[in-house]
Amino acid sequence: MPGYEVLGEEEKKEILEVLETGVLFRYGFPAQRKGRYKVEEFERKFAEFTNRKYALAVSSGSAALKVALAALGVGFGDEVITSGFTFVATWEAVLDCGAVPVFCGIDDTLNLDPKELPKKITPRTKAVIPVHMLGAQARIEEIMSVADQHNIPVIEDTAQSCGGFIKGKALGSYGAVGTFSFDSVKTLTTGEGGMVIMDDPNLYRRASEYHDHGHDHIGPDRGLESRSFIGFNYRMMELQGALGLAQLSKLKEMIDHQKAHKTRLKKILAGIKGIRFRELVDPDGDTATFLAFSLPDQEKTWTLKDLGKKVGLGLVYFFENGWHYYRNWEHLLLQKTASRNGWPFQIEDGIRKLNYPKNLLSRTDERMACLLVLPINIRMEEDIFKKAEQLVAEASKIV
Repeated sequence: MPGYEVLGEEEKKEILEVLETGVLFRYGFPAQRKGRYKVEEFERKFAEFTNRKYALAVSSGSAALKVALAALGVGFGDEVITSGFTFVATWEAVLDCGAVPVFCGIDDTLNLDPKELPKKITPRTKAVIPVHMLGAQARIEEIMSVADQHNIPVIEDTAQSCGGFIKGKALGSYGAVGTFSFDSVKTLTTGEGGMVIMDDPNLYRRASEYHDHGHDHIGPDRGLESRSFIGFNYRMMELQGALGLAQLSKLKEMIDHQKAHKTRLKKILAGIKGIRFRELVDPDGDTATFLAFSLPDQEKTWTLKDLGKKVGLGLVYFFENGWHYYRNWEHLLLQKTASRNGWPFQIEDGIRKLNYPKNLLSRTDERMACLLVLPINIRMEEDIFKKAEQLVAEASKIV
């Protein structure tokens, strides 16, 4: 990652075809288009790629989550279970619907623990959002089994794992809905943008209408001037669709490069005493965007992190990360909101008051405290591998 590393002639060609028409909006203007509907074509090819009946392109991965929740009818007072290790957008979308995020711990896959999931389910639970974090799979089959037993729909947050699979089945295609992000640092990038995939035609129509201000959608285009419900604007524009088409054609090749780099780096870092690599549900289906590993204790983890900085190898310590880990989401824990009346954390008449203690996920804290992550790029200079070898050499003296 990210896909901007390989932006080239293919992307230029697709974008120029849009500029030649002068039509940037995804709907309408048939006389000017010359038959070019880039967003619609991107949706069709992405649906084929993930083996789903429907794909809806949206303005961001965050929008994809919001659209998925709205399509499922999630609203005020409902509860949605998700992982305590995810990007903030996962739970921000839940709060923005008026629903309540309920956080679940992670297991050795670094994703939502299906064994802990049943303990989080209540009569108010209306959806589960497992997240395929850092390029690799959650135990989605086990999660689906638990959710199905309770008749709860699953939204797969596949923002960081586009192109991943388990035994040939695409990540994002297990749940009722799958969501993706194509932002500037994703392997498949459109700068901003996202995708929602599903098989249910009713869900697709609700999602499609909601992402376009609730506008009636009949067939592949807009329909009559009527609306079944309130929506908002989460549409993707034609330039993004053009980029998506070019990037999708390169996705397998990009992942193959990442896998080769990850395999080589993993072999080098295996020389560090006590290192334990992340558990993968299906190694073949890993997108290889990150190499995640743990040390025996937090002190050794800090030592190796500092050694990485010394040799110039950027190791990410998510335990201290403010974007992706529960205990550091100060705007959630401290209930910071732009609303003068405390919404969505509080209601003036006292209907609810949400509370998120910092020590909520103690077992996950223990895992995260010992975790280090090395990002994997599509193109990696030989210098990176030499720095990894130097890190192992330095670690052998201390760790």
